Amino acid sequence: MSSSLRTRRMARNHERFSQTPKLNLVALMDIFTILVLFLMVNNGDVEVLQPDNAITLPESVSEQKPELALTIKVSADDLLLEDRKIASVSDALSQPETILPSLAQELRYQASLIPTAERAEEENALPIIIMGDQHMPYKLMKRIMATCADSDYRDISLAVNSVPLDPSEQGQLVAAGDTP
Repeated sequence: MSSSLRTRRMARNHERFSQTPKLNLVALMDIFTILVLFLMVNNGDVEVLQPDNAITLPESVSEQKPELALTIKVSADDLLLEDRKIASVSDALSQPETILPSLAQELRYQASLIPTAERAEEENALPIIIMGDQHMPYKLMKRIMATCADSDYRDISLAVNSVPLDPSEQGQLVAAGDTP
């Protein structure tokens, strides 16, 4: 006896749907590959400080990256704290005292914004980064650092351009350190 088309179609569908479903791994592997590549590209070393065009940073062979902190920028003309002008360089150099009052006032204000629990963790040594031009006078650098220390910002980092250490220079640096 011959079966109808409908019964044959139902038997075929019943047979097909009774099998365990199979997972298409090709599409899933493509998605995971894209995800891994995306994470690898976006997980690189992130530059914390954005250099200012008015400031030429000194060079250093240090590989240590600074932590995110309050930033003082010293250009040829201005002294900036978080991109807000605090004083001019000529005014800061002409003051007779070591502590810069306008900078100290702003640093104390910034410290007051930090929660007390966070300050207790850091043992009252707040971090700060000084980004100064390579031709900045030492007298000004000394005054800025003294003001920072006086305002409880004692964890001072200096922003520099990182350059790789030449292997031939490394021997010279070690030899220079060994001489009495």
